Amino acid sequence: TADRVPIPMGSGKGPPPVGPTPPSLVVEPVAMMIATCDADGDGRTSRDELYRCLAKSFAAIDTGNSGKIGYIAFADWAERYLGDRTALPSPFETDADGDNKITLAELDAKFDQIFTRFDVNKDGFLTRAELLTVRAVLNPGYEKRRKGAP
Repeated sequence: TADRVPIPMGSGKGPPPVGPTPPSLVVEPVAMMIATCDADGDGRTSRDELYRCLAKSFAAIDTGNSGKIGYIAFADWAERYLGDRTALPSPFETDADGDNKITLAELDAKFDQIFTRFDVNKDGFLTRAELLTVRAVLNPGYEKRRKGAP
């Protein structure tokens, strides 16, 4: 449109233009899922809300009501609820007894560990702030460009 002003990309002289700043905050797929388990909308997810959410998601995949899902079904679960078939936690780390099947109890146990890892202030709730991950490296290669190295 006529009201847009083009952004100059450089004249070829001097240092190349700097691209957008990489995000300094990221969200792990598992944290994103946990945030969606906030049933009462208070901005915090309790363990109880998480367990109810996991039970509902598990039941959606365990269509035969066997109480166990195989690794392929777990990948289906991960794709639907974590956004990718290979997102962590993996079925191998979730399957505590190594029987190549995952039960709701095993899923709860794995998420209990994850909940504990994220619960920085140990209050039994996960807030959006606790579910964010701060990236340590904001812009790889910045120091090289700044010092004039190729």
